Amino acid sequence: MTSKEHSGGHGGQLEELNGFENPGFAEHKPRITDSSPAAERTAERQIAAWFILSMIGTVWFIVAYFLFPVGETAQVRLHTMSVGLGAAVALFGIGIGIILWARTLITDAEVVEDRHDIAGSEEDQAIALEILEQAKDESGIARRSLIRNTLIAAVAIAPLPAILVFRDLGPLPGDKLFNTLWDTNVRLCKDIGGIPTREQLHPLKASEVTIGSAFHVIPENLVQDDPHGEGAFHALDEKAKAAVLLMRIDPSELNTDPEREDWGVDGIVAYSKICTHVGCPVALYEHQTHHLLCPCHQSTFDVTNHCKVIFGPAKRPLPQLPISVDSEGYLVAQSDFTEPVGPTFWEINTRETGA
Repeated sequence: MTSKEHSGGHGGQLEELNGFENPGFAEHKPRITDSSPAAERTAERQIAAWFILSMIGTVWFIVAYFLFPVGETAQVRLHTMSVGLGAAVALFGIGIGIILWARTLITDAEVVEDRHDIAGSEEDQAIALEILEQAKDESGIARRSLIRNTLIAAVAIAPLPAILVFRDLGPLPGDKLFNTLWDTNVRLCKDIGGIPTREQLHPLKASEVTIGSAFHVIPENLVQDDPHGEGAFHALDEKAKAAVLLMRIDPSELNTDPEREDWGVDGIVAYSKICTHVGCPVALYEHQTHHLLCPCHQSTFDVTNHCKVIFGPAKRPLPQLPISVDSEGYLVAQSDFTEPVGPTFWEINTRETGA
């Protein structure tokens, strides 16, 4: 049972519910900014200063993005630290400024409003407009032009760092994913990690590849005499496109398309290592099932059926590299890939239909 009692404390009516009396609001204690115009102006300037600091952080992000190149590991760290600092200052500046605004200048008196049914009547619309007007008056956004303008400026330029980050995705690759370092008579070499020197190259002979074995291979022309020189960074890009998995399977288990009869060597087949979903490295080979598994999103490819997709989000098979054996018994490429390597989301076509 509910009974209304005389008001107390804050001047409103108190209610007794299930034997408990509503204590009402605590007495409102004015802040120094509520009674001192000087303190109010100081708080306004402090809030505007945080918004200006946010703008400085955004500008620094943009400057650092172009000022510090990305190359060696130390350069990557400096670039990341610099743009990260700019983004942090930009976001924290807006956040702290808004918090200070709420704590020092926006009206902090507590009020109670009765709930009402949600409806779209003209009366409700008028009430909603009245609430918005009240919020505008309480926040002071209409009359505090310094805070309003610095906030608008800070928020307006805050998305610019995101635009620069999206720019790093680069343009559509066009014909670039058709062209890798594989070419006619380029030998297949073991991938030892990184960019090999000429002395580190290990070309594979067909006799080294036994049934059930799998090798990560790269083209022999990826070699760099100075693996830490300027060309090494570009070579890593080329290696990412040309990475290949080489396996040997009992020829009787392969379901070879007639047009690809000569693309392998006695059960030895080679496929791109780049998943056709989003480009993760397909590095897990299941010997018993002859399946290749992408660890990122579990796309699964059947090696016995030209690496067709049998599970997962990938939409097309892994591209096959045509291979043969040279006069010395080494495995060599017959040509480059005949279809683009990499993710399908680029929406690129095959060579026959034009890139």
